[in-house]
Amino acid sequence: MDASTQHIHYERLIAKARKLVPVSTAVAHPCDEASLRGAIEAAEEGLIKPILVGPAARIAAVAEKTKLGVTGFEIVDTPHSVASAAKAVALVREGKASLLMKGALHTDELLSACMQKETGLRTGRRVSHVFIMDVPTYSEPLFITDAAVNIVPDLDSKRDIVQNAIDLHVGLGLGAPRVAILSAVETVTTKIPSTIEAAALCKMADRKQITGGELDGPLALDNAISLDAARIKGIVSKVAGRAQILVVPDLEAGNMLAKNLSFLAGADAAGIVLGARVPIILTSRADNLKTRLASCAVAGLYARHLAQNQPVRV
Repeated sequence: MDASTQHIHYERLIAKARKLVPVSTAVAHPCDEASLRGAIEAAEEGLIKPILVGPAARIAAVAEKTKLGVTGFEIVDTPHSVASAAKAVALVREGKASLLMKGALHTDELLSACMQKETGLRTGRRVSHVFIMDVPTYSEPLFITDAAVNIVPDLDSKRDIVQNAIDLHVGLGLGAPRVAILSAVETVTTKIPSTIEAAALCKMADRKQITGGELDGPLALDNAISLDAARIKGIVSKVAGRAQILVVPDLEAGNMLAKNLSFLAGADAAGIVLGARVPIILTSRADNLKTRLASCAVAGLYARHLAQNQPVRV
């Protein structure tokens, strides 16, 4: 694949989001250059309309030091990061923001505010993270879940993780996805518990406990994404060799897989958290501009889908 075709998946998503009205976004504690620059650049691209929530003096100091213009952006003053997270969540609850974006605070601080029973953004779903990977050598966007929130999810949590990812894929206009439930092997064995859970998830899909996608598993990574590998193993499946969503056994496996693709295969990894009332944009200081913009584009497109369809949360 030549350089001209690399990262076209992000370009398409960003271009689609640019055609729409920017989404009001509560940015929690943008008190360093990376988080403030990410919000401003996304605004300049017409993807979001940021509300900067944090200590006003610190935001102004960062803006001055880095020559980032914050004139024209609403700033909501808060004393510290915990208060920033709580206020950003409150803005969503009040209908003043349709997205939540992480700034220079710990992910746990932001998610803790989201998960408060009375004041947060909880739904009946388990919150989970999805990496939307733009892999230059793969023909379409590749979703990986969960590699950032749920450490060792049980079967019920995996059901929500799978459903969240399916809903995102459909909500972005990418169609009903092919979902591979990953393990080390493609056969069910009591020696590897993740193979049993993979088989159970597939049966849950058969019984409509998971809807909207085509599931298969357990599948090893090679026969999930390589038609040749699937053919050699004799696997006959609509998913094998052409998966669009990879569901990993646990956070460690997912984190390693995503970083492997990023650092060894030249992939970019946009990421959002699902399962709350609104999508949550999680960016990293290591993210490049295209990845930050893709995260905002994906979150904005999905937020509009949720608002238009008002899905039942189960």
